[in-house]
Amino acid sequence: VVRRCVKKSSSQEYAAKIINTKKLSARDHQKLEREARICRLLKHPNIVRLHDSISEEGFHYLVFDLVTGGELFEDIVAREYYSEADASHCIHQILESVNHIHQHDIVHRDLKPENLLLASKCKGAAVKLADFGLAIEVQGEQQAWFGVILYILLVGYPPFWDEDQHKLYQQIKAGAYDFPSPEWDTVTPEAKNLINQMLTINPAKRITADQALKHPWVCQRSTVASMMHRQETVECLRKFNARRKLKVSLCYPIFPLKSYAQLNCSFFFFAVRKQEIIKITEQLIEAINNGDFEAYTKICDPGLTSFEPEALGNLVEGMDFHKFYFENLLSKNSKPIHTTILNPHVHVIGEDAACIAYIRLTQYIDGQGRPRTTQSEETRVWHRRDGKWLNVHYHCSGAPAAPLQ
Repeated sequence: VVRRCVKKSSSQEYAAKIINTKKLSARDHQKLEREARICRLLKHPNIVRLHDSISEEGFHYLVFDLVTGGELFEDIVAREYYSEADASHCIHQILESVNHIHQHDIVHRDLKPENLLLASKCKGAAVKLADFGLAIEVQGEQQAWFGVILYILLVGYPPFWDEDQHKLYQQIKAGAYDFPSPEWDTVTPEAKNLINQMLTINPAKRITADQALKHPWVCQRSTVASMMHRQETVECLRKFNARRKLKVSLCYPIFPLKSYAQLNCSFFFFAVRKQEIIKITEQLIEAINNGDFEAYTKICDPGLTSFEPEALGNLVEGMDFHKFYFENLLSKNSKPIHTTILNPHVHVIGEDAACIAYIRLTQYIDGQGRPRTTQSEETRVWHRRDGKWLNVHYHCSGAPAAPLQ
């Protein structure tokens, strides 16, 4: 819950994010502390600033700048004039905010229209990046994967789109997008070039925020970006905003009293789905612990993508990377391995997709016979195909998932 509040000594208004901590798990408390810690570090005109973090029995308060301009995308559709140069000005500010957080070894992980706000209703108000609830601290250079936002700013619709979640995921993995006519015919080559550099699927070749700020379309927009009014973009963006709002409302439906039986069935459906995801995740980890690559491949999609410590910051696709560990480490490790899954959180996405996040504790005996324990935070995305759940993406942060000695 967010409430407007006033500092008595100065009458200055702020926005207070109020968190009820009575029922928070230990993991949720850690996430709250991480959000506050990260926000304290970030002081930039294009980031919603944290002014105070207050804790009392049962509640925690994060006191931020009060931003009153609403969402950037909603403001654009209300304008009488909107051009490519305006899009350049918007992305410039977003790049500035992202570059600032990357300089502090932080990634936002939730860049979306809802988190791009305007400081006020005044014309020319600054764009502010908000909501660092999913942000994490990382090491190494970070790339600028927000070509999707720039693409939408220019034509009003996203580069990847499919009602089928699996097909949409395959599009994103393949980097399958284009610049269709006629809407892209009036966009400058420089803008398309920047999008291509942002949407490059190879992280090593993808442009960074700092590099993007030096791109001619951004830093020389007065001479490079088109000043032509983009009416069709505004109309498409209005439809895109409406679809976003509808999707949110469908995610949080209000059930009338007469639909109590339907509501009960819905809750039962989601409860069963969540248990299925937890069970299949446990089976997958058991296959890893047993060094059973055959069982592992039956649970994973052949095109499984993974982002984990062993890959040194690279996104890996396919099973060969994992096969090496099974053949050269896990299958030869005769010492027992025990895994505990803590605080599993399952998000069901329709009937055929789900995401699970959890903390994984792995106990094992090292080469000197000493007991060891490693901990990692893991996320797995599951897709059901022909009645069978398959792991299509894996993300791990922390210690390596398997003991290396």
